[in-house]
Amino acid sequence: MKPHGRRSERGRRHPSRPATPMPLGKQCNPLCPFFKCSKNALVVVNKVVKGHVQKVAMCRWIGDQCLGVKCQFAFCERRALLPDGTCAFAIRFRESGDEFLREVEKESLDNRVRDLLSRRVGRRESLAD
Repeated sequence: MKPHGRRSERGRRHPSRPATPMPLGKQCNPLCPFFKCSKNALVVVNKVVKGHVQKVAMCRWIGDQCLGVKCQFAFCERRALLPDGTCAFAIRFRESGDEFLREVEKESLDNRVRDLLSRRVGRRESLAD
């Protein structure tokens, strides 16, 4: 008899492989493992298209292909689905904290302000002259 708190790995194909996001360009993909339907109507099926088998996201609620990010019930498990339908994992953030530190170093600030900023940022050695 199995304990109630554990899940079996029997039904999974690759239990050791971590799930990775699969955006299509910048758009969120309904075949992504993090893409979910709040109605629990999303099903991935194999469909023959022009003689080739492809995975297709189907909606059991409407009985047709999933609308993807256009559906009002679509959400991302990792909260990466942005309102315009882009995936946050696909976007490369250009600005980083290092640019802020460079700007602070360029400015001629007194020691008190530098001390406060270094406490906030946590990198005292990069701000000290």
